[in-house]
Amino acid sequence: MAKISTTDLDVFPLGLGGNVFGWTANQEESFAVLDAYADAGGNFIDTADMYSAWAPGNSGGESETIIGRWMKARGNRDRMIIGTKVGMLESLSGLSANTIPVAAEQSLGRLQTDRIDLYYAHKDDPKTPLEETLDAFDTLVREGKVRYIAASNYTAPRLAEALDVSKRRGFARFVALQPHYNLVERKEYEGELAEVVRREDLSAIPYFALAKGFLTGKYRPGTQVKSARAAGASAYLNERGLRVLAALDEVAGVHHTTVAAVALGWLAAQPTVVAPIASARTTAQLADILPFVELRLSKEELRKLSAASEA
Repeated sequence: MAKISTTDLDVFPLGLGGNVFGWTANQEESFAVLDAYADAGGNFIDTADMYSAWAPGNSGGESETIIGRWMKARGNRDRMIIGTKVGMLESLSGLSANTIPVAAEQSLGRLQTDRIDLYYAHKDDPKTPLEETLDAFDTLVREGKVRYIAASNYTAPRLAEALDVSKRRGFARFVALQPHYNLVERKEYEGELAEVVRREDLSAIPYFALAKGFLTGKYRPGTQVKSARAAGASAYLNERGLRVLAALDEVAGVHHTTVAAVALGWLAAQPTVVAPIASARTTAQLADILPFVELRLSKEELRKLSAASEA
């Protein structure tokens, strides 16, 4: 297990992404993945109120609903650590003092629980003063409806400013950042943003840890993959992407493991990263990524992968 920042949240090294639940995985398929993850020792599930509003016929909250039904059916709420987010659902967008408590109550209802372990600002809301946003989050923490708060998709200056506001006003502070970060997406996080996370003793919990599936190794020249994310993943299939795949293949061969496990192993070894998030539509896909939990890459292997992914 890995501890998030200064909290008492001990999480499995792999966060299970819930964005596929209610989208490319129906309830039965989602339950199967959740069961397999829990059976492997997993306890850290990531979702959001807007998952999966983008799918035809959906309005948001589908993922939370499935997770809530699963926890109720299995009676395992107390061993699960649930992270969800507010701010990007069209009907409850932004981070105002009016939006946050309403969104939280709706998420609690769908999750069938009395508390959210890690509640994220899904993205920055420059139209709302940080003091207002953080005061609203702080109220939820004091009420016991939220244990800890976190940020996603914040820039380094805004993250630092938010932390300063919390310190100055005595509000609950962000304990983690969920950035877009993986072996082929490094520029946005590495540098100033990672430095704020390190300096402020936060934990990084990267999303799109497998680059929309590209870092599973199934996207190769001349292959066609049937996936809702195929277009996004195939965008990485360039000269640099091929270098990365070659390096991943080499390291995976040495360890007799999967390409996905190696990609996650590199990410987990980076400074400030506590638990990468990856989703699985099927139990077979989950089986492809779970070996990462036991994988230990050498310094030389980490250097090889880093060098291959340099722009």
